[in-house]
Parts: sequence; C-alpha cells; structure tokens
Amino acid sequence: MQIKSAEFVISSPDVGGCPNPDRPEYAFIGRSNVGKSSLINHITNRRKLAKTSSTPGKTQLINHFMINDSWYLVDLPGYGWAQTSKVNKAAWKKMIHTYLEQRQNLACVFVLVDIRHEPQNIDLDFMQWLGEEGIPFCIIFTKSDKLGKTQIQSNVASYKKEMKKTWEEVPPTFVTSSADRTGGEKILDFIDRVNGEIRSH
Repeated sequence: MQIKSAEFVISSPDVGGCPNPDRPEYAFIGRSNVGKSSLINHITNRRKLAKTSSTPGKTQLINHFMINDSWYLVDLPGYGWAQTSKVNKAAWKKMIHTYLEQRQNLACVFVLVDIRHEPQNIDLDFMQWLGEEGIPFCIIFTKSDKLGKTQIQSNVASYKKEMKKTWEEVPPTFVTSSADRTGGEKILDFIDRVNGEIRSH
C-alpha cells in the first residue's frame, strides 16, 4: 500500500466525538514512551503527522487521521504512565476502554511493545482484556534497531512463549524500527488485506 494522503481529522475526548464510523479504523496504543508517534510518522511517511515528545503521556485524546481517504488511523493515549494522578489514569482508562468496546468500525488494534524488555504484565493484561472482549489485535515490537538480529528473535520468541500460557493462538506480530524505517510496509500490507476482506463482505 502506498500512502498518498494522510491528514489529521479530529481529537476527541471520548468515543462520542469521533468521526462517523464510515470507514475501517486501526488504532495504535502502547505504554508511554514505546515510540508510538515515531511509528505512526514512519508508516505514513510523514515527519510530523503524530506529535513526538520526550515527555511521556503527551497523547491524551483520541486522535483520528484519514489515510488515502479510505481508512482511519487512530492514535490512542498511552497507558502505564506514572507521572499523573489516579483520577487522570482512571479517566484515560475508561475513555480508551469505552472507545475500544463501542467503536463498531474498529478493524484492528495494534498494541506496541518495546522489544528490548521482557514481557510486561501491564501489556499482557491489556491484551488479555482485548481477547476477552473479542477485539482483534496485533502486536508491534518497536525499537528493533537497538538490538542484534539474534536478540530480536530471542525476545520475540520469549514473548510468544509467555502468551501461549494463556492463548491458544498468538496474534500476528510485526518487528519495526522507526529509526531504521523497517517493518512499516508489512503493517500497511496487513491493513490493506483486512480492508480488502471488509470490502468483499
């Protein structure tokens, strides 16, 4: 898939403020500082589409971008950011969960995970919740440029092994690096395939 156009549409404080659900939608979410904005800019080939920040927790709204006038890319707030109040955390969690549960055109959630770290409970718990709610998702490993090839394979394998303790089948996985500009094409190919399946139904 070639990205011909990528435009910011709206930032919404809740699911009620989102655009009409008239196109397939793909949401990107992960722990704060996982490299989400950089990945979005990488796959859309736009340097400043999503605002990158050295301060975690910058995304606090549901941000919609229209891609090729045919599907929405959604930038969701990160989870697990410690530097905010319990009230804020609870409000963000409720907003994210309500959006994920109620958005009927949501085709897939991409959960971003930093490949350098061991499987984290906060990520595993979130994916477990997605599974229980029947929300389709994929895992995107970020920052692969920080590791050698053998270490990448080992870390992905250990993640899959951890998931297989509770999952019959591990969802699709992608290994990416925004710095090296790798992995983005496979994500776009996946989105293209899902969009084709949606159109054919």
